[in-house]
Amino acid sequence: MSEGPDNSSGATGYVIPGGEFSRDQNYIATRITADGRDGFPVEPGRYRLVVSRACPWANRALIVRRLLGLEDVLSMAVAGPTHDERSWTFDLDPGGRDPVLGYERLQEAFFARFPDYDRGITVPAIVDVPTGQVVTNDYPQITLDLSTEWREHHRPGAPDLYPEALRAEIDEVNQRVFTEVNNGVYRCGFAGTQGAYEAAYHRLFDALDWLTDRLSAQRYLVGDTITEADVRLFTTLARFDAVYHGHFKCNRSKLAEMPVLWAYARDLFQTPGFGDTIDFDHIKRHYYEVHRDINPTGVVPLGPALDGWLEPSDRESLGGRPFGDGTPPGPPSPAETVPADHTPLRS
Repeated sequence: MSEGPDNSSGATGYVIPGGEFSRDQNYIATRITADGRDGFPVEPGRYRLVVSRACPWANRALIVRRLLGLEDVLSMAVAGPTHDERSWTFDLDPGGRDPVLGYERLQEAFFARFPDYDRGITVPAIVDVPTGQVVTNDYPQITLDLSTEWREHHRPGAPDLYPEALRAEIDEVNQRVFTEVNNGVYRCGFAGTQGAYEAAYHRLFDALDWLTDRLSAQRYLVGDTITEADVRLFTTLARFDAVYHGHFKCNRSKLAEMPVLWAYARDLFQTPGFGDTIDFDHIKRHYYEVHRDINPTGVVPLGPALDGWLEPSDRESLGGRPFGDGTPPGPPSPAETVPADHTPLRS
């Protein structure tokens, strides 16, 4: 087994015999729960969510935190869009250090708890501020726990992103979206042989065709409101034309050439809590500058044009209520607002 892409990026994994990219899914499984059964109880102000706006897995946590209104109880550190072989860095902050943790690198939080930690230093991660130790980087569980274990601290009108009655269906959809789409684009991009790439390519677009059929007659993936399933699909679709179509060779069609998925993605992008977390500058800089095995020059493309994200989607005609009986979140705070020249929402 040969080591594949840099293990501190969103592409943590290996190229196995036959050329297929295999994602390393061994994360720190400690959970922050209402009853504190893992030693980390939910406590406002105790923890810090570390993200990069470039990373699709971290972007999920950004969206869920916004939709549920957890900004005042779970602070956030934003790492820069690029990193070296060691770790994500806090180079966006004055002096290159996170002002709460005092760290230059996310790696320091991992080593504070596990001095011999030898796996990927990944985002999102949640750090226990009093000890400076990482608690978890288990990104699928992080967002589910924000919805369920942190419920006491949700804002009034927060949506139920993981309703009990729909969990089995949400889990089933999420599994296929993860294996074929979220991870499928990486299997295309980091394939080590022509055969592995072609197999990954067909699996990806077969799944996108399945999603097109599913979303042709319903506004959201499961039920008539936004759920965890929509969050997980959206972060891949938001990066599709900017990165995956060219950089990862996912080029049967652009998202903008798949009418149903393009309208679905625009509908979510224009929904408060989704598009206002997207930083296209950080997204492109990360993939094109960090993945030098794919893009040796590090040249970052100027396109694609972003204005199309603001075109009407007309998805309202399918019915559905984005927040169910709840309400949309308010605007992000100035400190957490994406720069105007990195998004069509404010350009």
